[in-house]
Amino acid sequence: MAVSKVAELQDLFQRDDPAVWVSHMWDNFHSQRQGKLAEWAELRNYIFATDTSTTTNSTLPWKNSTTLPKLCQIRDNLHSNYISSLFPNDRWLTWSGYSKEDSTKKKVKAITAYMANKCRHSHFRTEMSKLLYDYIDYGNAFATVDFEASYKEDIHGEKVATYIGPVVRRISPLDIVFNPIATNFRDTYKIVRSIKTLGEIKLMAQENPDQWFWQEALEARGTLSKALGKGYSKEDWEKAAGFSVDGFGNLQEYYQSGYVEILEFFGDYHDEDGTLHTNKVVTVMDRCKVINVRDYPSWLGHAPIYHVGWRFRQDNLWAMGPLDNLVGLQYRLDHLENLKADAMDLLVHPPLKIIGEVEEFQWMPGAEIHIDENGDVQELGKNLNGVYAANSELQTIEDRMELYAGAPREAAGIRTPGEKTAFEVQTLNNAAGRIFQEKIINFEVELLEPILNGMLETAVRNMNEDDIVRTLDDDIGVTEFLKVTREDLTASGVIRPIGARHFAKEAQDLQNLFGVFNSGAMPILQPHISGKELAKYIEETLGITGYEIFKPNVAVEEQAETEGLMAQMQEDLAVQQSMPVPGEI
Repeated sequence: MAVSKVAELQDLFQRDDPAVWVSHMWDNFHSQRQGKLAEWAELRNYIFATDTSTTTNSTLPWKNSTTLPKLCQIRDNLHSNYISSLFPNDRWLTWSGYSKEDSTKKKVKAITAYMANKCRHSHFRTEMSKLLYDYIDYGNAFATVDFEASYKEDIHGEKVATYIGPVVRRISPLDIVFNPIATNFRDTYKIVRSIKTLGEIKLMAQENPDQWFWQEALEARGTLSKALGKGYSKEDWEKAAGFSVDGFGNLQEYYQSGYVEILEFFGDYHDEDGTLHTNKVVTVMDRCKVINVRDYPSWLGHAPIYHVGWRFRQDNLWAMGPLDNLVGLQYRLDHLENLKADAMDLLVHPPLKIIGEVEEFQWMPGAEIHIDENGDVQELGKNLNGVYAANSELQTIEDRMELYAGAPREAAGIRTPGEKTAFEVQTLNNAAGRIFQEKIINFEVELLEPILNGMLETAVRNMNEDDIVRTLDDDIGVTEFLKVTREDLTASGVIRPIGARHFAKEAQDLQNLFGVFNSGAMPILQPHISGKELAKYIEETLGITGYEIFKPNVAVEEQAETEGLMAQMQEDLAVQQSMPVPGEI
C-alpha cells in the first residue's frame, strides 16, 4: 500500500464523526499552505497590475508608478503556444487497444468519433484552456470528470436533450487540499471544497433524483436557519462550534448568507473503532453535518481527480510554476523603469539651486528672475549615463525571464541574430524549445490523457441509450453520422492525445521532406513515391483537410473537364461561324 494513502484518525479524534475530522483536515492542510497562498496572491497582483500601486513595488519612493507587464506577456505567450500544441488539428487523439478485438477498425472509429464529438460539444477545449492557465499561474492544475444530461423544453412542452455525455470540470488549486508528502497524488486522500447557493442545491436535488442526500441537506440547513431565530448571539455560536468558514466573518454570518459550503473527502480512512473504509466519498455540509458517504462511482479504482505539476519538487506534491521565481525579476523591472522615468523627469525639469536673495518667480519660458547682488539661480542637471545603463539592463532582464520560463523567443516570432537556412532555423527552434515541449508533453501525459480515459469510463458507465455522432470517412472524405452503442465503447485500451507530441515533429518532418525534394536524390526516389499518400500527409500536417485541396487524381479529372469545356466551346464557335449571317441569303 502506498505511503500516506490512509488518513489515520485513531489518535487524532475522540469522536467517530466524519464531519469533525474532514473539517479538521481541511483546516490543517489549508493553514499549512498559507505561505504558498501568499506567493500566489503576489504573483496574481503582478500579472493583472495596471500600475505598481497594487504590487510590492508600491513601497518604493518613486514618483512614477509604471509597471511593465512582462509576467503577463510571458503568461499569454506560454498559454497560446501550449493550447496550439495540444490541439494542432482535428486529429489530436487516438485509440490504442490492448487486444486484437479492441483494435478493429470499427472499434477504433467508434471510440475516436464519440470522444471527438463529446469534446467538441462539451466545451472541452475551453476547460483545457482554464487548466493551462492554472498550470502556468499556480504550477498545478486539477480536474475531475462527470456525466451530464441536460435538457430543455420545446414549444410543445416536451424535454429535448441538449447534451448527454461526459464532461471535464476544473478544480481550482485554491479549493483542494491533500497530503503533500504522499507517494503520489492518485493514491493520497483529497478534500475538495465548493461554495454553492441554496438555489443551486435545490436544482441539484431536482435534476438528480438518485442523489437524495441533497434534499436532506436542504432540510438540515432549514433546521439550522430556524435556530438562528431563537435569539442566539455571536458568542453562543462561537461556543457551540469552535470553527469558522473561509470567506465569511464568523459562523453566524455564514448561516445568514444563503451560501452552503461543501467539503468532499475522497480516499481511504481508518476510523476510531478500528474499521478501515476504502474508496469512499464523504460529503460534509456546513462543516458539521455528513450528508452522504458512498463508494467511488468510478470503475477505475481511484477517485476521478487528476493533477499535473509544472516543476515537480522532490518529496512534495505541490509543484512550482514557471512564473514563481520570476516575481523578483518583475520587481526589478518595475524598479528600473520607474527609476529611469524619475531620472528623465529630473533631466527635463531639474531642481533649481537658489543662491542669495532672489525674488519669488515662476519657472517657465521667458520668465523674469530678479536677483540681488551675489544672487544666482542654477539648474542641478543630470547626465544620461544612468538612463542608458538602465535601458540595457531592462532588455537583458526581459530576455532572461523569457528563457527561464521555458518560452524561447522564436515561439513569439522573434528570430535570433545571424543568417540561417530554413533547415537551420527549424533545428535551432526545436532545440531552443525543448523545455517548452517537455512541459506541454508533461501536461498532455499527466493530465489530458487520464481525463480523456476518465471521460470514456464515465460514458460507458452512464450510457443508457445509443448516440449519434458526426464523423469523417477517411477513405472517401465524406461526412457521415455514426450510431454508437455502449458495446462499441466497451473495450480494453487507452485514449491517447497526440497533439503536443506530434506538433514539433510534424513541422520538422515537413521541413526535412522539402529538403529532400530540393536535393539531387529526388530523381532516384521519384519512382518510389506515392503521390496520393504524399498529398494526404501534407494535407493532415498543414491542417487544411476542410478545403478539399487534395483528392486522388483530382487534377486529371479537372483537366479532362477543362478540355471537354474547351472542345465544346470550339464546337459551338464553329457552328456559329458556319451559320449564314441574317440578310445575306
